Parts: sequence; structure tokens; C-alpha cells
Amino acid sequence: MIGLYAAKKLAPEAAGYYRRQMDLGGNQWLSDETQEWRVRAVLRQGDWKQVRQAVELMRPELRAKDPAWTYWYGRALKADNRGAEAEKQFQSIAGQFNFYGQLASEELGNRIVLPARTPVSDAEVNAMRTRLGFLRAQKFYDLNLRFEGNREWNWELRGMTDRQLLAAADYARRIELLDRAVNTADRTQAEHDFSLRFLMPYRDIMQRATDDVGLDMAWAYGLVRQESRFIMNARSSAGAHGLMQVMPATAKWVARKIGMTDFSPSMMSDPNINIQLGTNYMSMVLTDLDSSWTLASAAYNAGPGRPKSWRSSLPRQVEGAIFAETIPFAETRTYVKNVLSNATYYAALMSGRPQSLKDRLGVVSPSQITTTSLP
Repeated sequence: MIGLYAAKKLAPEAAGYYRRQMDLGGNQWLSDETQEWRVRAVLRQGDWKQVRQAVELMRPELRAKDPAWTYWYGRALKADNRGAEAEKQFQSIAGQFNFYGQLASEELGNRIVLPARTPVSDAEVNAMRTRLGFLRAQKFYDLNLRFEGNREWNWELRGMTDRQLLAAADYARRIELLDRAVNTADRTQAEHDFSLRFLMPYRDIMQRATDDVGLDMAWAYGLVRQESRFIMNARSSAGAHGLMQVMPATAKWVARKIGMTDFSPSMMSDPNINIQLGTNYMSMVLTDLDSSWTLASAAYNAGPGRPKSWRSSLPRQVEGAIFAETIPFAETRTYVKNVLSNATYYAALMSGRPQSLKDRLGVVSPSQITTTSLP
């Protein structure tokens, strides 16, 4: 428990506490969370031998549940010059379209490319218009009952083939249920259409806004996909609003900074204003955090002060992936991985060229905690 507490505080002593525990045995008493943070503690210290041992000591069910542990185990084997065993680990997850599947694919010498697109016909899409579950879902959405609508929509998806899922996703896109389009296309197993998984609505607005501040549009879309799934009227429990889920105080602060003298909170329902303020804030955060997409993504979710604090305790420069895996907040940890994974696929869609998630993650260096004027 001392090791867990220290690890979540990013204290360098955590690795030592866990080593002592490993020397004494008693692994059967450790909770799942404690076993996971044992790996993270030694990962942050760069002790690959201890990373390997910590993963090997994990409960098999826990280890199999998250591709992170397969990836880090492969990296530990690779560091121990056990290349063939490492490659086997990477191959087992490289086909997954997620953060660690992408990283594993790069370890095998591949860059990130999009799978072949499976087109569906207008007739297949039109067949979805008469599905009773979708009709019921739309009635709920018309009543602003999104939770109930989502249940009806998802129930109708049961037992569908990949082609039917793609047809349903395209139908959702055509009737502007963009979150359903993305989530439905995400379900396919063997046939895919990443232009539906990674929609780019409001592209003219987004292009203009990102060009104005010199921001990478793939990163901006990766963040919006994670924040709101393109639901314009999305609101969080904390009050964040719209496509880019900008907090009211942050929106007011950014508006003042960019000279928008007539700003009012109601304007955040306008996609032009929402995207303008959101991308300006992204640019400010990125500049404040050494142009690191990893740090800036964490800052957008958890506030700019927290990633500064987390990096201040780093013992050395680390890969962006290690920094992301050892973020103390589970929500922010997942958020950063998803945003940068999304951004990599968006970049592939926009450019038509293979991409690198590792390059996008970069490295994170230690630094002193500094005060920030950003909200």
C-alpha cells in the first residue's frame, strides 16, 4: 500500500518500495490496481528488468485484459535482447486499432496505415431507414432523450454483420447522428471504413481555425472526437460545452485574450465560436508546454498545472508513451492515449501517407514546476 500511494504520487521511492515487496513475496495479496502501479513505478524509473518481472507477476486475467501490459512486456523483453519473444508479444496486439496496437505495430517496423475501406451501397444504407430500433432511437433524440436513444440504437446493432454495421454508420452520418456513426463504425471486426470511424465534420471551420493559430488539424480533430463525438450540444457535468467541451471560465478568458469583446456564454453553441475558442486554447496550452502534444493533451483534460507537476518529478527524459502510461489520473491517462491515437489516424486520413504515433508522442523531459496564467 505504501508503494501504491507513492507510485500514484509519482514519488521516485515507489520503485524501491515495490522492489522490497517483490523480494519479500506475497504477490497474492496485491489488488489489481497495486499490480498495475507496480509496473508503472518501475517503468518511470526505466528499470526494464523490473518491468518484466512485474508484468510476469501479474494475475493472468489482469495481464490479458489490457494490451498495455503485453506491449510493455514486449519492450522489456526487447531491452533484454530477447527479440524473438518480444516480437511475439507485439504481433499478438499489433492488429488492434488502439494506442498500444499502434505502438506494437511500430515496434515491428511498420508505420500506421489505414485498413482497406469497405464501401457499402446506397441500397444497403437505405435499408437501415426502416429498422424499428433506429426509428425509435430517432424519436428519443427528437425529445432530447439521448441516453434512451442510444440504448435503442445499440440494441438494433445486435447481431449485425460488418457490412450492416457500416451501412448503419453511414445512415447515421447522413441523418447527422455523428456520434452514432463513429461508435457504430468502431464495432466492425474485419471490414472497415475509417472515414466513418474518424469523421471530419465542420471541416471548413476547423481548417480556418487551425490555420489561424498554426495548429495541427489532426490533433484538433483527435481531441474533438474524444471530447464530444461531434455532438454540438454536448455538456459535461462540470459545465464544459459544445464540440470542444470548453469550460465557461476558460471560454471567457480565451475570448478576452484574442480580443473578442462581444463574447457571451450562449455563443458557445455556435460551432464557429466553439472551434475558434477551443483551438486558440489548444494553441496556448501547446506553447506553454514546450510544443509537446502529450503534455498539451493532458493539460486540456486536467488543467495545465498538473502535467507540469507530473513532469517535475521525472528522473530523466522519458518517451511520451511512458509519460502517458504513468499519468496518475485514470481519466486523463485514457484521454491522452485516445486523443493521440485518434490524431494519428486523422493524420493518415488527411495526408494519405503512413504515420508514426511514436513521433507524435515525442519525449517528455523533467522540468521545474512553473506558475501558469492559463486557466
